[in-house]
Amino acid sequence: MRVERYRVGAGGTATVSAVLAGAAAPAQPTAVVLAHGAGADMDHPFLSAIHTGLAAHGWPCIKFNFPYTEKKRRAPDPAPALERCFTHVIEDVQRRLQPAKVVIGGKSLGGRMATHLAAQGAAVAGVLLLGYPLHPPNQPQRLRSAHLGAIRVPMLFFCGTRDALCRLDLLRTTLATLTAPVQLHVIEGGDHSFNVPKSQKRAPQDVWNEIVEVSANWLAHLP
Repeated sequence: MRVERYRVGAGGTATVSAVLAGAAAPAQPTAVVLAHGAGADMDHPFLSAIHTGLAAHGWPCIKFNFPYTEKKRRAPDPAPALERCFTHVIEDVQRRLQPAKVVIGGKSLGGRMATHLAAQGAAVAGVLLLGYPLHPPNQPQRLRSAHLGAIRVPMLFFCGTRDALCRLDLLRTTLATLTAPVQLHVIEGGDHSFNVPKSQKRAPQDVWNEIVEVSANWLAHLP
């Protein structure tokens, strides 16, 4: 598998790290761009497993750092800065790989920024959401869903049944109001990081493999 680490512009003079994984001659014409969550950078084991897993299935996959993690800061940048960085990475992927289609997404905060771009009309074919932060921890009254209705491309949501940032009943109600094609895959017992109780006797890699398989199948059926 080809793995290439490089730097890409993030707006102004800023640059961030990115990693491309995929075959030298990609089997699929769609590139996938994934952003990390608020509390970790792109090298977090979960995101890295999805990144390389999709690449192993033939989908060229790119992950990247937001500026604040690149600078080793803990507090995320404001949403406009995150969106600007994400947009620059997408544009770089389009120049670098010239894919027929681009799918964007990510873990938690990264996925949320992907939905912002899709709602704004970014030229993407789909959005892959690895634990969407529908509301702040244990504050289900503060929904982050107003913009989702503006999205017109297919979306795949992964949600654990114990996710403190995404109550499953509220997510289902939200998705039922959307006009875009949506698919929800539930990880039984999963929290916001898709960790499951020890009683399930499932290794993290097993859960991650399930997410990769479902994602690859969804990607294969995108219009």
